[in-house]
Amino acid sequence: MINIKKAPSFKLPSTNKDNYSLKDSLGKYVVIYFYPKDDTPGCSIETNDFNKLLPKFKKLNCDVFGISKDTIKSHDKFRDKYKIKFDLLSDEDLTVLKKYKVWAKKKFMGREFMGILRTTFLIDPKGKIIKIWENVKVKDHAKDVLATLNSIQK
Repeated sequence: MINIKKAPSFKLPSTNKDNYSLKDSLGKYVVIYFYPKDDTPGCSIETNDFNKLLPKFKKLNCDVFGISKDTIKSHDKFRDKYKIKFDLLSDEDLTVLKKYKVWAKKKFMGREFMGILRTTFLIDPKGKIIKIWENVKVKDHAKDVLATLNSIQK
C-alpha cells in the first residue's frame, strides 16, 4: 500500500477540451483510476463499469476521472465509442503517472517493460487520499469503489 497522505496536485488535458486540475474538485470526493490503454478489453470493461455507476457516484458528490498516457484524440475516440459521460485525462509525458507511482516495470509473457499499473485512488473533499486499490482486477472493481465510498459516507 502506497502511503501518500495528500493527493499530489496536477493539471492535465481533458476530453472536455479544458485542462483539469485536481483543485477543481476540492469539496467533492474524487475517484481517479489509472489504466493502461484506451479501447483494450480490461480498460473498456473498467471504464464502462464506472460509466454505468456514474449517477450513483454523482449522488455521493464524487467525480470520476480515468487517466492513461493515451492522447486526447485517442481518449475522444474511446469516449465516443462507449458514450463515456466523465472526462478522461491524458498524461503523455508521464508526469502524473510518476507522481502517483503507477508508472513502473511490468512483466508480461516473460517480457519486462515500463507501463501503467492499473491503480485506483479515492480522494476526499479536502484532497486527501483515503483509499488505494493496487493491481486492480476489472471485474466488479467500480462496484467495490462505490461500496467503499458509500461506507465512508455513512
